[in-house]
Amino acid sequence: MRKLLWFLTGVVGGFVLAHLIDKDPRGHEVLTDVDARITEFTDRMSDAYREQESRFSGLVDDVKDAAAAGAEAALAAASDAADSAAAIVDKTRD
Repeated sequence: MRKLLWFLTGVVGGFVLAHLIDKDPRGHEVLTDVDARITEFTDRMSDAYREQESRFSGLVDDVKDAAAAGAEAALAAASDAADSAAAIVDKTRD
């Protein structure tokens, strides 16, 4: 409980300090610069995330296509094997 109180005190103190700094024209300029840098950083991170997401999306689509092709080939092979087995059974009955 004591740690929570210190945490909340720090958060409230930070807001009060930021408000006081923002009142001064030089402080306002500094905070504006910090905000611009943070915005630039988050924009770059968002762009990088979207780029990686599109790369992974393309990779997942390729894997899905390969898996579907493999499943079709396995199904065709199993069907051929079943047909061959049926033909052998039919020959042995005759």
